[in-house]
Order: sequence, then structure tokens, then C-alpha cells
Amino acid sequence: MRCPADQPGQRPAEVSAGDLALMRRLDELHLEHPHAGSIAGREHRLLRVVTSSFPYLLRGLTIDRANQVWASDITYIPMARGFVYLAGVMDWFARRILAWRLSITLGVDFCIDAVEEALRLHGRPEIFNSDQGSQFTSDAFTDVLITSGIAISMDGKGIVARQRVCRTVLAHFEVTGGLSQGL
Repeated sequence: MRCPADQPGQRPAEVSAGDLALMRRLDELHLEHPHAGSIAGREHRLLRVVTSSFPYLLRGLTIDRANQVWASDITYIPMARGFVYLAGVMDWFARRILAWRLSITLGVDFCIDAVEEALRLHGRPEIFNSDQGSQFTSDAFTDVLITSGIAISMDGKGIVARQRVCRTVLAHFEVTGGLSQGL
């Protein structure tokens, strides 16, 4: 398995032992209680919805065909010394992973690479849904979608269906042993 870095020769940033422990505990809590919501609460969620550059286009929409809606999300995978970040693109109707990329940093490049591969291999969706993370709201990322004629939909925080993107890729790795063999 290929694991492209954002830039050749780039080394992962050092993460303190305290930060690693905190990130692992937050990950455990999220897995134990996925519907608990964000720590910041209702006010933070409302602020993110109000400040969104792009509307949420999926409310009330019946998704009934492939290439109607694609979704993307990012997660991190704990490793012995830090984390690897996973970006995945999924066709929401087909529940199929179209492309994914790993990175040692949270730059936008690996997200763009995943979207461009999905577009090259599977055509283009009508709508592309993501959260409002800095990778997905960056000009570089949104330009790829806009120049392809794709409507952009953003929600205020992770939603279960979009979070399936990364869980589906991770489940594939667990079944095939791909992650441990590839890194």
C-alpha cells in the first residue's frame, strides 16, 4: 500500500506524550458514545452553522441514485508514535468508497488527491457533502469542486452517514490486514 506524504521528505510533527494520551482518550470516548455531541455544546454547533460558507443541501433530499451525492471525511488512526490521517470519498447512495488517501499531516493536498482520483475513476456527483473543516473549506479544495460543476454542501459537524466513509475504509483494513502490512 502506498502512503503518500504531503511533501517528499516531510517528517511528522512531534506530538507530546500528554497530547497523545488526550487524543487517545477523546477517541475512546467518541467511539464509546458517538451520539454524545461536541464538548463545546449547542452554542458551538449553532455558530458553525451560521458561519458556513456553503449551505447544507441534503435536508429533505431523497438520495436515490449513484453519483447524486458524494461525501468526504477525515479521521486519524493511532499509531505507535503518533497518528496517520485518513481522508475518504464515498458515494452516499451506493455506500461505496470511491477513493482514499493517507497522510502524516492534516494539509489539504491528500484530500484533494482523493477527490481528484474519485472524479477521474467515477465521473462526478451532483452534490459533494463534507463538514466545515479547514481542508474542505479551503479555496484549493472548493475550486476542484466548483470547476467540476459540483454543488457544495456542508454541515456544521460530523453526521453519522458521512462518518461511515472513514469507518468503511478502516473496516476494510481490519479485514484485510492492509494497514498493518502497508505501513
